[in-house]
Amino acid sequence: MTALLKFENVTKNYPSGPTTIHALRETSFEANAGELIAIVGPSGSGKSTFLSLAGALLTPTSGNISINGKIISDLSKKEQTELRLSEVGFIFQAAHLVPYLKVQQQLEFIGKLAGQEKQALAKKSETLLTQLGLGDRLQFYPKDLSGGEKQRVAIARSLINEPAIILADEPTASLDSTRGREVVELLRAEIENQERAVIMVTHDERMLDLCHHVYRMLDGVLTKDK
Repeated sequence: MTALLKFENVTKNYPSGPTTIHALRETSFEANAGELIAIVGPSGSGKSTFLSLAGALLTPTSGNISINGKIISDLSKKEQTELRLSEVGFIFQAAHLVPYLKVQQQLEFIGKLAGQEKQALAKKSETLLTQLGLGDRLQFYPKDLSGGEKQRVAIARSLINEPAIILADEPTASLDSTRGREVVELLRAEIENQERAVIMVTHDERMLDLCHHVYRMLDGVLTKDK
């Protein structure tokens, strides 16, 4: 089985005056279909660098990263952009919804960028939002949603292009523990029925029991917990 996300001896260094910052030291990692993986660690430990590399937003200093069998460094900039759009879904700490777009339009906008057909996209977005408990919120603007509802819209938006991997950066940080757990349970339910994986950076260790694997990051070194 081909890993959906694979790091092979990946490093990321930044020059800092006469010294070098080793943001990510030699790292090998795999995420497979049906896995919810948590990465925990203190601020500045390298978690954000790891996630940016995984999403093809940064170029590694050395080593190879592949998404669904495609080595990112072998692709042109245009191909990398297309890969991000089709194979990677992003969820952030803040929902980052477009304030002047209604809930359903948030998803349709991303689908259109990927070239999805308008009529099929309307049906698909409605179905997805209904599955996430937002069927009565399709025509609401972000200002009319609760924090938990906004984050569920963000999850739906990340799924609209049926990506192989979902990268979630502190997706529960702005929510109370009950809503936060609901969000992680939704993510787990989505991947267990689909051929995709979720990698979630989090400080919230109360969510770790929902994860299939837990890694810890410290000073650019990634180690497996379970």
